Amino acid sequence: MDSTVQHIRDWRPLFRVGGVAALLLVAFDVVALALYFVSPPPISGGVETLRFIAENKVSYIAQQLLWLAPSLFAVIVFTALFVAVLPRSPVLAVLGLVVGGSSWAALLAVPVTSVGTLSLVYLSDEYATAAQAARAPFLAAAETLIAENNTVSLAGALTPLGLLLLCAAIVHGRVGYVTGWIGVGTAALGLLGESLRFAVPAVYTVYGPLLWVWFVVAGVFLFRFAPEATSSPTGSVSGSVSVSATPSIRSRRLAQQQRSR
Repeated sequence: MDSTVQHIRDWRPLFRVGGVAALLLVAFDVVALALYFVSPPPISGGVETLRFIAENKVSYIAQQLLWLAPSLFAVIVFTALFVAVLPRSPVLAVLGLVVGGSSWAALLAVPVTSVGTLSLVYLSDEYATAAQAARAPFLAAAETLIAENNTVSLAGALTPLGLLLLCAAIVHGRVGYVTGWIGVGTAALGLLGESLRFAVPAVYTVYGPLLWVWFVVAGVFLFRFAPEATSSPTGSVSGSVSVSATPSIRSRRLAQQQRSR
């Protein structure tokens, strides 16, 4: 059996999980955006933010969780795509996973979503119950977190760079042109959008939905990559990716042809 075919079969469950994770990421983000439009939290002002959280605690917590969880789903998707493309373009695949996967993981380690953070829930509770004279420390902490929300993060900037590297591996490895080229375009816009996020927010507004489109395409790609792979006489993997015949296979075929003559 061809080694690439065996590789696909061995990792089939991961491809399915990656496909599910990609669709869940988009679903979580869409629900979070819907909640945001219904009850948008303030983007500045410590007092206003803490009072808003106190009055809309359930909605605020739900929004933060729905914005944070997709980072875990993204790590799974990047890992699945890395495994899928590794035999074809190992260098770019490794770079894409290291840069892209670590950036999404960092967003989990520093739970600031650019529209809030769960840490503000605690500060809101303490601010509401504290005496007037004792509120200053909670207000100062809230202002610090709000400032961090309104600052471009390194993890956010590395996310499109990792996407660019991984999708370049997909294109270079000739595994999935549609997934690869959509990802390259999305990543290029993302690099521009992240750098101009607060200066020209319209660019980031386009980048966000386009990133969702890429995750849907990537999820479908992983689902199509997952089914049973069968090796045909021409050395192709049914329903997945073409695999060139190895030198040993070609030599055996040549020997058989010579004996038949």
